[in-house]
Amino acid sequence: MPWLMKRLPGAHQKLFSITKELIDFIQIKIREHKENLDPSSPRDYIDSFLIEMGGKEDTDSGFDYTNLCFCIMDLFGAGTETTTTTLHWGLLYMIYYPDIQEHVQAEIDAVIGPSRQPSMSDRDNLPYTNAVIHEIQRMGNIIPLNVPRTANKDTVLDKYTIPKGTMVLAALNSVLHDESQWETPHSFNPQHFLDQDGKFRKRDAFLPFSTGKRVCLGEQLARMELFLFFTCLLQRFKLSYPAGEQPSLEFTMGGTRAPKPYRLCVVPR
Repeated sequence: MPWLMKRLPGAHQKLFSITKELIDFIQIKIREHKENLDPSSPRDYIDSFLIEMGGKEDTDSGFDYTNLCFCIMDLFGAGTETTTTTLHWGLLYMIYYPDIQEHVQAEIDAVIGPSRQPSMSDRDNLPYTNAVIHEIQRMGNIIPLNVPRTANKDTVLDKYTIPKGTMVLAALNSVLHDESQWETPHSFNPQHFLDQDGKFRKRDAFLPFSTGKRVCLGEQLARMELFLFFTCLLQRFKLSYPAGEQPSLEFTMGGTRAPKPYRLCVVPR
């Protein structure tokens, strides 16, 4: 109930304040882009959007300044928070399961070595590392209710009728931890993504980016970021938890499902 929450005191008001600051910042950048726009040479996303608008707003098609502002906000949220949270889970699982960390590092050492920077061309030659990243995403389950959708027309699904305008939340947990799809659905197990020969295998129930026409637009970018960041970190550093501190796999729920704050030791390899 946004109309009510804006009027109630509480910690959520800080979120509204930060959001307004971000919107103000984006609007300043849009104005700057409008002032020196060169339609023959777009510099970035904002330029491309403004060129498509052609100087006229069309709310029906989505090409208007308000939508541009919120599209940019989506890039901030979807392009940074989700990848960061997934990496937080990844580092936590590596200190929680040091044997898996050692296996990843041994594979990286054998394929890439200690000095050359990893690239996307290495992914197919690192099946275990790729499997670990996928298992981090499956177990991390950072957006368990997906992103809210709205039915754009009256819809019948199986025996259920979904009226137009109904908010739809797809529980990704139902597939990421489906006991009929995963051998050990509630345990961290990279073998879920490896066949009998140790080669990487895709799984139909792996849907952290959702599916269908509204699948995450940043899926390919996120996959690249996760692979490169994770591989670079494990190539160069040994991760462990401080002496006397046992890491916890408990989570906190906010914009994303994130691990509780934890400490780790990072030592150059």
